[in-house]
Amino acid sequence: MILIGERINGMFKDIGKAIKAKDPGPIHEWAKKQTDCRATYLDLNHGPAAEDRVDAMKWLAKTAQEASDTPLCLDSTNYDAIEAALELCKRPALINSCPADRKKIERVFPMAKKYGASIIGLCMDAKGIPKNAENRVALAMELVAACVEFDVPIENLYIDPLILPVNVAQEHAPEVLETIRQAKLLSDPAPKTVLGLSNVSQKSLDRSLVDRTFVVMAMAAGLDGAILNVTDDPLMDSIATARILLNKEIYADSYLKVFKGH
Repeated sequence: MILIGERINGMFKDIGKAIKAKDPGPIHEWAKKQTDCRATYLDLNHGPAAEDRVDAMKWLAKTAQEASDTPLCLDSTNYDAIEAALELCKRPALINSCPADRKKIERVFPMAKKYGASIIGLCMDAKGIPKNAENRVALAMELVAACVEFDVPIENLYIDPLILPVNVAQEHAPEVLETIRQAKLLSDPAPKTVLGLSNVSQKSLDRSLVDRTFVVMAMAAGLDGAILNVTDDPLMDSIATARILLNKEIYADSYLKVFKGH
């Protein structure tokens, strides 16, 4: 399971303040903490705190890499900011993200090719997020085709079907699960699949319960990774147990400790 630590995001108050003040302390703290929790990537998002997004993303990339060797997931709608940070990355990064929009595909895919980066491709276009799996999968196919066109390895594409908060868009959850299933059939080898997991529980009463229930359902449908709270122990325990039950790992009584690297 590819675990993308969500916590270095300007939407969080401590990170927002750190970005404004150029205070490396909270960035170092969360880079180390998420790395200790076995994050595969550290998601970096300048959020609304940044007046200069290019400068903020460069600073985040430099600062996070001072504290951790974990690869970076560069999260911004400003592709100039992402490219500026890609130039600083010590290890191949993950670009978060690119919708199935022609102009954005033409900007992001050549950039990914140049820097050897992977791409989170969103199942949305200028019209927004489709309501059903069929239309989501059609957009995923456009992203798969772009890999062929721009010579990006299909293994470097992560399809994100875009889960919405269950408290306002409950009908989307089954469609997202079906999109994950069908995305694995689009090519051989198949693209990877990923979710911004915390979106499903936004403003729900028990966020951790919603997150861990949905991620297990998504893993059974073929989910490869998620942007999530890697410090949430019950969530991580659920993922570890699902991997055992899906026969992804060999069972041992110590499997929870093994998954967490203890």
